[in-house]
Amino acid sequence: MTVVRALAVTPIHLPDEEIQRRQDRYDRLAPPGLEIVVRDVGPDAPSALDTDAAVRTSERAVTAALDTASADRAPGWDLAFPDCVLDPAVPDGVTSGGAAAGPPVHGLLKLSAGFLAARGERFGAVVRNEAIGAELTRRLAAYGLVAYSAGVEVLDLPFDAIADTAAWNAALGEAVTRLAERGATAVLNGCSAVDVEPADLAARIVDPTALALRLLTVEGAPTA
Repeated sequence: MTVVRALAVTPIHLPDEEIQRRQDRYDRLAPPGLEIVVRDVGPDAPSALDTDAAVRTSERAVTAALDTASADRAPGWDLAFPDCVLDPAVPDGVTSGGAAAGPPVHGLLKLSAGFLAARGERFGAVVRNEAIGAELTRRLAAYGLVAYSAGVEVLDLPFDAIADTAAWNAALGEAVTRLAERGATAVLNGCSAVDVEPADLAARIVDPTALALRLLTVEGAPTA
């Protein structure tokens, strides 16, 4: 089996234990033939995405980290992506990639939301805070997917909830109900590092990371 090697760059500067937690999650989610290595973006990035300024700083830091990875030819990355549903540093349109430009850069939101739209589904999203919600909404507009969106609901959760599966999933009910009332049949869980637990909700919860990884391993998917 041919193995595709992918680099995932965190959007924020994280401690080693959180990097390992995210690596373990990717190891569980990666389909056969896809090997993912998580790297911290570096100390120039913010420690959380709680403001628009932090989102913009994260975008610059992820861009720099991906540029560095492109220059580092030793690992032989086949593709790269930000470990973030906001797709920092992911181009809105199509890029050619190639050896000179480094590995193609994919986006978890671009892949997962684009797939749902291609199926003709109306989808919503839940996010941790207002700053993330505003950026996700902007990204959907940049991708031309607003017509398929039922909107974004803010869960108003602290950063620690990202690693607290029970707390995050407990907050979903009312937000998902509101999105379903606006026509959503699917709801993107707006954090790349949160595990989605099965639950009896008004619309199904979609893990954008798990879905994007499956799409990256579909035969004919662009990886180089």
